[in-house]
Amino acid sequence: MTSGPVEILLVEDNPYDEELTMHAFQEYNLTNRIEVVRDGAEALDFIFCRGAYAHRSIQNAPKLILLDLKLPKVDGLEVLEQVKSDPRTRGIPIVVLTSSKEERDIVESYRLGVNSYITKPVDFEQFTHAVQQLGLYWLLLNQPLP
Repeated sequence: MTSGPVEILLVEDNPYDEELTMHAFQEYNLTNRIEVVRDGAEALDFIFCRGAYAHRSIQNAPKLILLDLKLPKVDGLEVLEQVKSDPRTRGIPIVVLTSSKEERDIVESYRLGVNSYITKPVDFEQFTHAVQQLGLYWLLLNQPLP
């Protein structure tokens, strides 16, 4: 768990992809306030301040959610739908970062309001570069909803 407001919520069930993502953020010093959750149910609890995260305030939402689609318990599309359908959280940028290149996943993600859909590169260098670009854009360049 991090101290202070969370800048990035990483929703990732694959330990290897989690490690690569964390390494990329650390290598480029993009943020030190990252929370990792490993399934869709935990992501929803974190975002909506329920269960183990009931002590949080929904006003301290992450600045960015990196969301895998193929998750245990609650899949990523359901997480996306719930976050984007709630007026308290719909303004949080969500980037799907997944290995799925299935057209139906891409179409459904955009229909539900995803801000960006990125297919995970297999190559380590490409993956770290993609994560670096995500962090630079969404945390430093993008103007968030007030």
